[in-house]
Amino acid sequence: MPGRARGTGASPDRPAADYLPALTGLRFWLAVWVILHHITGNGMMLHAWAGGLPAPALQMLRGGYLAVQTFFVLSGFVLARTYADATWDRRSLGRFFTARFARIYPVYFVSLIVLSPFIIEMLLAPVWQAGQRASLLTNYLFVLQGWTGALGVGWNTPAWSLSCEFFFYLWFPLLFAALRNARWMAISAAIAVSILLPIAFDRAGVPWNWKPVYHTADFVAGIAAARIFALLSVRRWWRTRGYWLYLPGLAIGAWLIVHPHVVDGSGADLNTYLRPLNVALLVGFALGGGVLAKWLSGRIADFLGKVSYSMYVLHVPILWWTGRYFVHGKMHPPLPIGAAIYLALVVGAAGAVYHWFEAPASVWIRAKQKQLGCV
Repeated sequence: MPGRARGTGASPDRPAADYLPALTGLRFWLAVWVILHHITGNGMMLHAWAGGLPAPALQMLRGGYLAVQTFFVLSGFVLARTYADATWDRRSLGRFFTARFARIYPVYFVSLIVLSPFIIEMLLAPVWQAGQRASLLTNYLFVLQGWTGALGVGWNTPAWSLSCEFFFYLWFPLLFAALRNARWMAISAAIAVSILLPIAFDRAGVPWNWKPVYHTADFVAGIAAARIFALLSVRRWWRTRGYWLYLPGLAIGAWLIVHPHVVDGSGADLNTYLRPLNVALLVGFALGGGVLAKWLSGRIADFLGKVSYSMYVLHVPILWWTGRYFVHGKMHPPLPIGAAIYLALVVGAAGAVYHWFEAPASVWIRAKQKQLGCV
């Protein structure tokens, strides 16, 4: 998912003076968790293998969809760190929105190219009417999947989250202006709002198909998390003692994921309970300290974290191709081996796309904006 800037990488607008590598490394494992969720589903490559795992392990794998919420919180955290000193005017807003578009759309467009044979093949089927074809193409080209629910094609199912990101970006300047200098009372209020707002939306009858509206709560929690980090990082005791936050966050979060029934009847879903734990997780890893944070901060983990967005966006398009040849085609490697090949393809393709397209395209789009005199 998007989110590499000050806090988890170099910002296009400022140097990464407080680069937080553990958060970059974390992104890779979140992307892997999402991928494992998909390939252990019904009829997928690791479905039979996953069925033989102990129930807690299977529950953790099948809970990989929950990583998307962590990505949303991380997005708010990173942007709040990146633009901590920004002054909003027409020019800075233009730079901001251009940078956000450059971060998301180029790799997403690559995913559509990878999927294009399947898209063309499916749209040529006689079951689709002209209006349905136009609706599908419009939804995918303009990244509207997060607003429309299931489209009946599944070309790139994780792309709904990109709809959420674009929606967050529209609101970020206002949300951040409200919280940029928040102290503990205002931060607590923001986290309380992030917990209660989806519940209020649900009771007000807001359609669940409007995922960007519901998940704005995660983005707000991420902005609040950035303020918590800013206040704690200036205190000497907290530096390198982030494990006091991320270890409990991981332990309690894992317990809830393994035992989701404990929240039944509480009036809130599992995402609601995990939201403050995600805040603790990200603030803890940002502060650093402990073996886990050190491991996530290594050079290999850092590189893998940088390619994680391409992994996330491309893994389902690549799954269409591996499914055609490894599952339904003439090539029939043992499914665990096929899954290992698939994961290697995803990481390798993501690394290539990041190096040869994602990063250069982002630079080119920003440079083109300046050349045209838009900022």
